[in-house]
Amino acid sequence: MLMFLLAMLPIIFLIIALSGLKMPGYKACPIALVITIVEALFIWKQGPLEVATGTLEGFVMAIWPICLVIVAAVFTYNLVVHTKNMDVIKRMLTSVSKDKRILVLIIAWGFGGFMEGMAGFGTAVAIPAGILIGLGFNPLFSAIVCLVANTTPVAFGSIGIPTVTAANVAGTDPMQTAVYVVLQLSVMVILVPFFVVYMTGKQCGAKGLSAFKGVGLITLISGVAFVIPQFLTAKFVGAELPAVIGSVICMAVTIIFAKLLRKGKTTEFDIESEESSESVSLKKGLVAWSPFILVLIFLLVTSSLVPAINGPLASVKSNIPIYTGEGAAPYTVTWIATPGVLILIAAFIGGLIQKCPVKEIFKVLGATVKQMSKTIITIMAVLGTAKVMGYSGMTQNIADFIVSITGRFYPLVAPLIGSIGTFVTGSATSSSVLFAKLQYSTAVTLDMNTTWMVAANTIGSTAGKIISPQSIAVAAAATDTVGQESKMLTGVIKYYIIFIIIYGLVAYFGMSLIL
Repeated sequence: MLMFLLAMLPIIFLIIALSGLKMPGYKACPIALVITIVEALFIWKQGPLEVATGTLEGFVMAIWPICLVIVAAVFTYNLVVHTKNMDVIKRMLTSVSKDKRILVLIIAWGFGGFMEGMAGFGTAVAIPAGILIGLGFNPLFSAIVCLVANTTPVAFGSIGIPTVTAANVAGTDPMQTAVYVVLQLSVMVILVPFFVVYMTGKQCGAKGLSAFKGVGLITLISGVAFVIPQFLTAKFVGAELPAVIGSVICMAVTIIFAKLLRKGKTTEFDIESEESSESVSLKKGLVAWSPFILVLIFLLVTSSLVPAINGPLASVKSNIPIYTGEGAAPYTVTWIATPGVLILIAAFIGGLIQKCPVKEIFKVLGATVKQMSKTIITIMAVLGTAKVMGYSGMTQNIADFIVSITGRFYPLVAPLIGSIGTFVTGSATSSSVLFAKLQYSTAVTLDMNTTWMVAANTIGSTAGKIISPQSIAVAAAATDTVGQESKMLTGVIKYYIIFIIIYGLVAYFGMSLIL
């Protein structure tokens, strides 16, 4: 019990500091790192060199690829704003619907899901949140709604890496694992669009169920149109594409039904815009969207879906030995086939297409890096903390204690363990690495379906993404709300609790339905 509480101390401190003391992330996270280092040295008896190199590995991981991709995503948005093309994008989006609720569904839920499925690493929060701000939404709201929307797609983020990794670590079949992940996610895939619409309606002054006035059916359709293609893709194609295909079909269906059911209707939720009725030529629209279009093209053609291109680019990498402790493995830096580099290239080309001088493009990039400085500090501290907690055994101690006290009711808390992994590391993939084998072994001991339990870890990791300090730092940076992380955490934590309760119930009662 004592070791569990001590292992939880950095996490407890972060929760208190961010939500209770209202401390900004760039101050709270370095303190959490110091606490973790002291505990690793004097309680877990890890050597000073191991602690130092573990921390350094976290710093390197924070910079490449995580901070790189966040800077690139925010830079892309800032460049589009700088060239005045965000006004064009705004007119195009409002031509689909002026209803803020539908726009948030399309951008935060549908487009965000697509960005998560293709790239991950915070792009699903950073880019949609930026677009929402461009449409006139409150920055803090944009951050919070994108954090909530960017949950269920995380299980299949970056072309399915979290689920594939979980299956590989545990030794389960990837396709069957993917199917079970979708089944366990299905309730929340239906509910998240309702959360998104409710949050948007509330932001506009609606009370209770009035937030769904006129869009209840569209909201339901948006969830169903995501989950059914996701299930079919997982079952017949594999674990790589469920989020990508689900999000694309979801966006298309949501837009179609918005046009059919809401055409010509005005509500108190409509965006006030003098420009919204103006038509935009195809050429002008393509120019305005060019950085984002290029991002999607580059991510797609360099992904594992196109091995002829992915193979050579992915081979341009360096294996750098950093951590010196037991089980150490070189840290791999991929120099080209990584989302951050690809997004930067796309943004530069898109800026040139938009006739922005090279000098100004670099000026916007410099301003973006300066804007992100506090976020970089936060993420470096978070990743340093995660690495030290993982290497010293603190994270494993937390999981082992939870397993020991739950017994046959363990499936109720299996997603909680997955969420802890993501909370600490900021990565669903890292959560899979940390705990997939634990979930498998526990299932064997309790004579439960092993694949189902591994899937439970993956769905739990999606919930942890909402409250992870890393995710919150990304959202704060993307929306220029650094220093308001406490408000962000307060705004999302209730949704995290809902996710974990529902996931736990699904994992527990769903077990009896799996033969």
